[in-house]
Amino acid sequence: MAALTVLTWNLFHGRDHPLEGSPEHASVNRVLRDEFAAVLARERWDIALLQEAPPHWLGPLARAAGASGSSALTSRNFGAFIRRRLAEWNPDMIASGEGGSNQILARAGWRIDETRRLTLTLLPERRRLIWARLAHPERGELTAATLHATAHDPAAAASDVERAARAACAWSAEVPLVFGGDLNLRTTELPDAFERLRADLALGGARPGRAIDHVLVRGLATQTPPEPLTPERREVRDPDGRLVRLSDHAPVVATYEIGFPRQRAEENDGAGEEVDRPEVEHEEVDREEEGGR
Repeated sequence: MAALTVLTWNLFHGRDHPLEGSPEHASVNRVLRDEFAAVLARERWDIALLQEAPPHWLGPLARAAGASGSSALTSRNFGAFIRRRLAEWNPDMIASGEGGSNQILARAGWRIDETRRLTLTLLPERRRLIWARLAHPERGELTAATLHATAHDPAAAASDVERAARAACAWSAEVPLVFGGDLNLRTTELPDAFERLRADLALGGARPGRAIDHVLVRGLATQTPPEPLTPERREVRDPDGRLVRLSDHAPVVATYEIGFPRQRAEENDGAGEEVDRPEVEHEEVDREEEGGR
């Protein structure tokens, strides 16, 4: 068995979340792409699931972390060039209006072999699932999926999550699955939603209490359950020496055991074959998957 570390993080559209009343913390209104990239690069993870990520950050974040990646565009991406320029000029003013994406990053030998996307809602915002099939030369196969479910409406969020989970499980079949993100669901509010995922799909591991950022798994044994990183782990130094706290969400990290259920029998298949795989796959409309409804 080998260890698999998964990180999920809502990037808050690349903005900071200042600590009110603290003279040691700064409130900034500028592009923080390099700062988010630095935090992702220094943390230990194999698979990262990102939500509310500026769409054009996929390449820079992946390169900084030594990862490959894939994305699914979510809401407010019409007129992307103008939105990006406004976000670079005044990130706090445009906020989520820059447009968003969900992203999957993979490193430590993991390779993204296939990506699928599913649109869950169009109104009031477009909510989408991104799913990926991954392979590792020594650890076998894995699938991963992430979404940002509807906010401020637990019933709608539960519907998003259940539909996304059923699609991800169907696409994954018998391959182990990591399913996580900002689910906007709390076990204290709708425990039955998580119980249905466990009973119907064998998908479990929700965080207790009022947590909304979760990592659920199927076919993996838990070594370390999902826990948020301390606030200091997502802080960086501003040029004036004060601290900048990134995002209003803490990254959540968990570690699992992954075996080799299929790799041994298939390790000689395609020996010597060279396959051209892009390091970073931006979403293109004509490659969109809308299956699993």
